[in-house]
Amino acid sequence: MSLVMRSYLAVWQLPSAPVLLLSAFAGRLPSAMVPLALLLMVQEQTGSYAIAGGISATFGIATALVAPVLGRLADRRSPRPVLVAQALAYPLLLAAVALAVLGGAPVPVMFAAAAAVGMSTPLVSGTVRALWSRVDPRVRPTAYALDATSTELVFVTGPTLVAALTFLASPGIALAVAGVLGVGGAFGIVMSAPMRAWQPVVAPRRRLLATVTLPGMPRVLLSGTALMLAVGGLEVAVPAFADAAGSPGISGLLLAVWALGSTLGGLWFGARVISASLPRQYRWGLLGVAIGLAPLAAVSSPWVLGALLFLGGTAIAPTLTVQSSLVGSIAPASAVTEAFTWLSTVAFGASAVGAAVGGALIEGPYGVAGALVMATGAAALAVAVTLLPGRRPDLPVAPRRDVVHA
Repeated sequence: MSLVMRSYLAVWQLPSAPVLLLSAFAGRLPSAMVPLALLLMVQEQTGSYAIAGGISATFGIATALVAPVLGRLADRRSPRPVLVAQALAYPLLLAAVALAVLGGAPVPVMFAAAAAVGMSTPLVSGTVRALWSRVDPRVRPTAYALDATSTELVFVTGPTLVAALTFLASPGIALAVAGVLGVGGAFGIVMSAPMRAWQPVVAPRRRLLATVTLPGMPRVLLSGTALMLAVGGLEVAVPAFADAAGSPGISGLLLAVWALGSTLGGLWFGARVISASLPRQYRWGLLGVAIGLAPLAAVSSPWVLGALLFLGGTAIAPTLTVQSSLVGSIAPASAVTEAFTWLSTVAFGASAVGAAVGGALIEGPYGVAGALVMATGAAALAVAVTLLPGRRPDLPVAPRRDVVHA
């Protein structure tokens, strides 16, 4: 049996690892499905892409803003009551936004309903990463790699599922399926053994942004913001590239090839034992992303673009894996869920902004090449942020967490 298989088998054989991995995958799918399903549903009913895009963005922004607050509450008490409350409210609010849109409610009501759905989106990513931070340190990096790789698959599977369900039925059905998956994933995590064994760490009350200002955390969040700006810009540039090349139908294939490269890179990386420090691994990963993006603006063939996306994509999941390891090492045990929800907030917000900026560049005089150059510049900025002077985390003496068996 290869080293790679043995490494992942060691994670999979943890008592509740399959439940956590599958529940996390299901629970994260709504994050990739609901914005697109809402956009399609609103555009279909109102005929306006501007309104549809605004409502979809409102969902994402609301999710991002509320997540750290709920993460802090989860650290103080337990993620279980937070997840249960969200899982109960989520399908009801999804139904409410669907009724508002299909019933022709005033546009402000649609925006308010979308914001309510965003705020109720189950806190899956932050909770699962917090649980992985408590497993045996020997398998923790591999667990983070599996988590990062499955997240990549979410953002391929989610839009594909929405497209299929919309074609076969309607965006409303896609919204309903997202609700079922979100609730199922949340309750799967709630009922898992690691979640039942969770014991909150008693700590004094912290300032509102205390977790964000921990040594090393601003550097991770700022570099992560720049990285997700690049990802968001690329996600909108690839379909525009395919359209300009006269092959709009292959945009999904190109994005899937990019995600496949990331998936394979993540699986390979997760089985490696690397002696370099986490900050250095993170810097090299970001540099790999920037190098992978650099030649894309000069490409004219979709097939060459696909090959370069695959190669460049191999750096994405490894970088996200190290990013999770860094956050897990920096955050004290009393704030680990909140720390990971800040990371999720950065991912949601920055990728949305990157997509918006990329779209504006594509429609302006700079075209698709401008969006690809922007994505490369954002990735280069992420590398530069890791070189800035400032307080650095003292990782060897990071607060120890109780190890639980997943």
